[in-house]
Amino acid sequence: MMKYFLTLILVIATLIATACSPSNDNGTGANGDTGTLILKLTDAPVDSENLTGVYIAINEIMVNKSTSDDTNWTTVREYDEPLVYNLLELTNGNFALLGEFELTAGQYNQIRFLLEIQEHGNGSPTTPGSYVEFSDETTESLFVPSGGQTGYKAVGAFEVPVNGEVEVTVDFNLRKALNVTGQGNNQRYILKPTLRLIVDSQSGNINGTITLETTYTNIVIFAYENGDWDISEVEDPLEGESRFPNAVTSSKMSGEGTYVLAYLAYGTYDLVLAGYNDEIFGGVLGVVSDVILDSNHTIVNVDNDNLEPIP
Repeated sequence: MMKYFLTLILVIATLIATACSPSNDNGTGANGDTGTLILKLTDAPVDSENLTGVYIAINEIMVNKSTSDDTNWTTVREYDEPLVYNLLELTNGNFALLGEFELTAGQYNQIRFLLEIQEHGNGSPTTPGSYVEFSDETTESLFVPSGGQTGYKAVGAFEVPVNGEVEVTVDFNLRKALNVTGQGNNQRYILKPTLRLIVDSQSGNINGTITLETTYTNIVIFAYENGDWDISEVEDPLEGESRFPNAVTSSKMSGEGTYVLAYLAYGTYDLVLAGYNDEIFGGVLGVVSDVILDSNHTIVNVDNDNLEPIP
């Protein structure tokens, strides 16, 4: 009998110790712990001088902890009325706050936006609520393939901490995403999924001035991860594709001679400058190599002294 009681006391003590021991879920939210996702939207500019608006209408925002499982999505917000954004207003570090969402703590790997279900009119599909606008105030329909079915996805890891918050910015990068196909009455505007996910606490801006003697009407500066730039990037793209396809992001020089390459992950970059006459590509002006971004703010003023010519 004494042996039985000793065994019982040992079992009870073990259960109490287990119940009182600290959680070992490493912030995965296994015990119902939650944190906050602060989600923002930004964009890189487009070349067209005639384009004044690229509008999308978001119906639903979802997240996924997996990169391979396309079924395990969690809806964080569904809207009675779609959220409408002009992406061209969100360039050069500007952003729109999509919301603050309470989520189970842990690592997430995908975000997607569900848009309106596409419609077919005159044989060409369009996405209601999404369109482009021109300087003469005319508009054209914008088609987002699968935007209303599988969603417009962004892949990238971010951690929602227990009882904490993480700020994540989604970059649409219209320079890559917006494509024009066909000509005349058959011309169509298509928005392809090229979203970047950036954890704000792990990113910063490269900005400064551009002082160059040139006859081009516009200068665009492209940021490449160190070693990714190749002269073949300037070749004429196929229809529906973009020039400088491997650039992480880009910025157009302002009328004051300034630029901002916003929301770049910490690392080393090569800055490639290209000249345009209005929206027509003219040529590469040169490269500023090995720019280190390891804080919130790195200033690089580009002039004839630090711009390396293209061989």
